[in-house]
Amino acid sequence: MNPGKKNGRYKRIYTQLQVLLNEIPWPAAKQSTIAAVLHHKLDHYFWTGFYLLTEGKLIVGPYQGPVACIELKKNTGVCWAAINQGNTIVVPDVHRFPGHIACDPRSASEIVVPLKNTNGIITGVLDVDSNVSNAFDDTDARWLEKIIQLI
Repeated sequence: MNPGKKNGRYKRIYTQLQVLLNEIPWPAAKQSTIAAVLHHKLDHYFWTGFYLLTEGKLIVGPYQGPVACIELKKNTGVCWAAINQGNTIVVPDVHRFPGHIACDPRSASEIVVPLKNTNGIITGVLDVDSNVSNAFDDTDARWLEKIIQLI
């Protein structure tokens, strides 16, 4: 998708999510809604969801797509890398990422955005996989970072 078209689509999605989430106080409901809207509105999304830090473990939260890994091995894979580095990670080819966790072998590229609470502490991640290589770029990163702030 060309960058201008992708930017426009994210802008419309963001506006829709602002309206949907405006008066919802529950984080799990917001995460579920975000995962569903993103997954069904963006063609390059294959798996869309959240992994949440729970007692030092990274456990699957609300998601859309094929069955997920329930727990991600500590300090392994893209999700833990995003948590440990404290920033969004875009992986053009997951098969070249050291320690990648293959919950589904059809995944080809990935973007992971740290989820932070109001104190700036990382509480989990938004994880999106695509079955197409090089599916994610700076446009995805910028909008997903903005979208998860709605939680």
